[in-house]
Amino acid sequence: MADDDEDDCMLAREAFSESRLANDLHFVRDGEELMDYLYQRGKYAVANSAPRPGLILLDLNMPRKDGREALKEIKADPSLRQIPVVVLTTSKAEEDIYRSYDLGANSFITKPVTFASLVDVMRTIGKYWFEIVELPIEGVGDGHG
Repeated sequence: MADDDEDDCMLAREAFSESRLANDLHFVRDGEELMDYLYQRGKYAVANSAPRPGLILLDLNMPRKDGREALKEIKADPSLRQIPVVVLTTSKAEEDIYRSYDLGANSFITKPVTFASLVDVMRTIGKYWFEIVELPIEGVGDGHG
């Protein structure tokens, strides 16, 4: 999850836990840190410190490199573009919705205002992306094996 808001990260962690999802949740604070995580560089260069995500939850409005820039970079890279990206943001702007999909977002969700609603959203995201849809197996067709 890429989000610079400490409270949103804490609530997301609690909602993830509350929704009984067994997946690991890793947090980065901005688009630069997200790209370091994905490319396993900088503080993520240590082996096993940055497992490839099965899903990226991406806030649009972050410092240094915002979600739009990170999304564009992820979807332009053949080794990363298969990772589903769900934009999870406070924005409801039509322009942000259109631009996110245009840049390759797999879903656009406006952050719910209540914790109960956030738990529902996290449960639904987890069920959909980790139980219902078929995703490519890492390494198949990405030139790495």
